[in-house]
Amino acid sequence: MNQKGKILVVDDDRLVLATLTHGLAQAGYEVIDADNGDDAILLARQHKPELALLDIRMEGKSGFDVAVYLREYCQIPFMFLSAFADEATIKQVKELGALTYLVKPLDIQQIVPAVEAAFANRAKTHAPAAPAVVASPVAAPAATPTSTPTPATQAAAPAVTAPVDPLAQNVAIAVGIVMHRNSLDRQQAMAKLVQQAQQEGRTLEAQCERLLNAQEVLAGLGSL
Repeated sequence: MNQKGKILVVDDDRLVLATLTHGLAQAGYEVIDADNGDDAILLARQHKPELALLDIRMEGKSGFDVAVYLREYCQIPFMFLSAFADEATIKQVKELGALTYLVKPLDIQQIVPAVEAAFANRAKTHAPAAPAVVASPVAAPAATPTSTPTPATQAAAPAVTAPVDPLAQNVAIAVGIVMHRNSLDRQQAMAKLVQQAQQEGRTLEAQCERLLNAQEVLAGLGSL
């Protein structure tokens, strides 16, 4: 069976780790698992996964610590899976540039679509370098023979880590917040955001940005 991609899964809860590993493998992904941050970094360097799914709060190195290393030294995109959705956590998730943020508890039927969406987002981010990133995720550093580098692409080439689309990131984080607040699954949370946006005459992206700004205001008031 052709595998969809290689994922590093990191969680210090062995039961959660086993469930995620099995479920993602059944969905067609090659899965590398680690139950702590130090092992996660070593495995990332060794296996070079195309995506990392990180728990946040772990003994030793946190998921945030691992994410910083993956971003700075491995250029591996990541998403978070955590039971925490407080304002400080959400703010740090945004600052680190996660592809998405999922709030536990979630079953594998909810996580797999989010992983697929993350791979799709990664494909869009790397589209100039490889026309089929999901099927052939490792792109050669040289320009492909079917495309001629322009000055703009040449200027962007030294930036090894391509920026995450901030609009897509805001939507993903807003969905996680609504899931946590209202005990909804991912699809229900998205539908709620779409409905609110329509009722208030905003785009979905604007509605999500408004929600995140409100969260940051509340976080600021809480620190007074």
